[in-house]
Amino acid sequence: MGIRRTEEFRNEAVRIALTSGQSQKQIADDLGIGLSTLGKWIAARNHDEQMTGADDGKEREMARLRKENKILREERDILKKATVFFASQSR
Repeated sequence: MGIRRTEEFRNEAVRIALTSGQSQKQIADDLGIGLSTLGKWIAARNHDEQMTGADDGKEREMARLRKENKILREERDILKKATVFFASQSR
């Protein structure tokens, strides 16, 4: 029996698989999970979304996009700080 992953881990893995543009194999390897496991998680999410109403799906998508936007802004801010740091070190 393998390692039991948290719901948050599974959700984040599926989000990455659906939005990153990388292959599912690459993502599964990077996360240390099997390709079939990732595929099952994606299929389960798709099934869950089909079973919920359209309005619920829109709300979930908006929440996902807000979370992704927050992460991207944090990454951008870190890169800005790193740029300032390395620029000051090169002088």
